[in-house]
Amino acid sequence: MKLATLANGTPDGRLHIVSRDHSRCAPAQAAQTLQQALEDWQGTAPALTAEYAALNAGGGQPFDPATALAPLPRAWQWLDGSAFDSHGDLMQRVFKMDPVDTQGRPLMYQGLSHRFLAPCADVPLPSDQDGIDFEGEFGILTDAVPMGTPPAEARRHIRLLVQINDWSLRRIAPAEMKTGFGWIHAKPACSMAPVAVTPDELGDHWRDARIDLPLRVDWNGARFGAANGSAMSAGFDDLVAHAAYSRDLVAGTVIGSGTVSNENYREVGSSCIAERRGIEMEDHGEPRTPFMAFGDRVRMQADLPDGTPLFGAIDQRVVKG
Repeated sequence: MKLATLANGTPDGRLHIVSRDHSRCAPAQAAQTLQQALEDWQGTAPALTAEYAALNAGGGQPFDPATALAPLPRAWQWLDGSAFDSHGDLMQRVFKMDPVDTQGRPLMYQGLSHRFLAPCADVPLPSDQDGIDFEGEFGILTDAVPMGTPPAEARRHIRLLVQINDWSLRRIAPAEMKTGFGWIHAKPACSMAPVAVTPDELGDHWRDARIDLPLRVDWNGARFGAANGSAMSAGFDDLVAHAAYSRDLVAGTVIGSGTVSNENYREVGSSCIAERRGIEMEDHGEPRTPFMAFGDRVRMQADLPDGTPLFGAIDQRVVKG
């Protein structure tokens, strides 16, 4: 099943069913918003699935992903992991940081959740001297998760998969990291691709609670990276269980994978500029790639190998806010 949210003048928009090929859509009848659907997933999912089958059989209206909002325009909770060790290991080496003692637990922080940017909207930021960087990620949306849910049970609470651009302001981040209080200025609102999909849409490419597909990232029209999402050291089931250790997770919790990265990043490329600069520091002694300037555009997309679209594209330009 594939779902999107279109604007209707309200903060949460109107939930729509999207056809498998992304050509058509129709207003969902079983729920008005995605948040409503997630809060009663057991009740709404069968009806939404039937609506999805009917739409794929014909009918509906043209779907223009450029007009879509984020599937979940605002969420109760956004938790971002850092589950690709190749990215973290590189950053530790080049910046000579002490290894983080995680005591076997996944890395995760709680970020801004009251707004997820539309996938094709301009991204206003205060200054292009702040080290504007994109971060291509995969993510999940959960239903309600009880406190103490173990990984084996956490997987059934993963209801939808999404694609995220976790914007970062790299020149601000070091100062905020030193405070030990977390991100404020360095982490503006994230963007989300237009379509959320149920795991079954990926077939064999949803494996071990990981998305086994490349995330293609283009910067100003040139390919920047195509790292595969299967290399997570902790699957999304592990991330859900970690987040729910001492708290319930409300329906509509968004959990991110962290920047998609592979060990062979010199061959497959990167999902953020910081990783590319880290590689240059190792290879040349200094970074050579600048961060983004106002007017720059980034596009991110992941499809099935046969070309079937999944999440649609995040295609955005950074502008002076």
